[in-house]
Amino acid sequence: MTARTALLSIERLLLAAGVALGLWCAAQVLDARYVQRMPVPPPHRTALPADAQPPPDRSAAAARHLVVLAAGTWVGRLEAPSVGMTATILEGSSDETLARGAGHIEETPLPGEPGNFGVAGHRDTTFRPVRRLKVGDPLVVTTQDGIFHYRVTKTMVVDPQDVWVLDPASRPTLTLVTCYPFVYIGRAPRRYIVSADLEKEERR
Repeated sequence: MTARTALLSIERLLLAAGVALGLWCAAQVLDARYVQRMPVPPPHRTALPADAQPPPDRSAAAARHLVVLAAGTWVGRLEAPSVGMTATILEGSSDETLARGAGHIEETPLPGEPGNFGVAGHRDTTFRPVRRLKVGDPLVVTTQDGIFHYRVTKTMVVDPQDVWVLDPASRPTLTLVTCYPFVYIGRAPRRYIVSADLEKEERR
């Protein structure tokens, strides 16, 4: 094999790799856009099994969610009107899920349940506008069961090990989690937190 033949082979290999990478990136972008535009499904009407008894400290709405959602399942739509953000919330916080949209953090409650509803998102895609949220800004989560209106109460920067930000709350709250600093090459070392309290809900 001559040097020219070897160079041509390398060129074709690199070209094929570039085309494959480009197609993969395009597929990822299209999938993320598809997820972002997912419509709100009809109201959830699934009943509990006849022998299922929800704990006494949970509401009837919360009882509908005793079944663990599968990873990637549609959970809701998050809107932050003051910063022009709309994001689809999927179940789970794995890298695969967060590449498609925002993710409901496992083992935290869902909207309509008592406690602290945690949602994660990437700082450079889905949650890019989160940096502009301020205390007093509204957040709206729409699910199959209703529309939940929250109001931002604080923002803060914490370390990754500060998981207390997702501790159970005495009242329905929403916690958004993303990486910080927002402008950073590689894995950002800290976490940016937005906390919001539920103000009202509209059942569907």
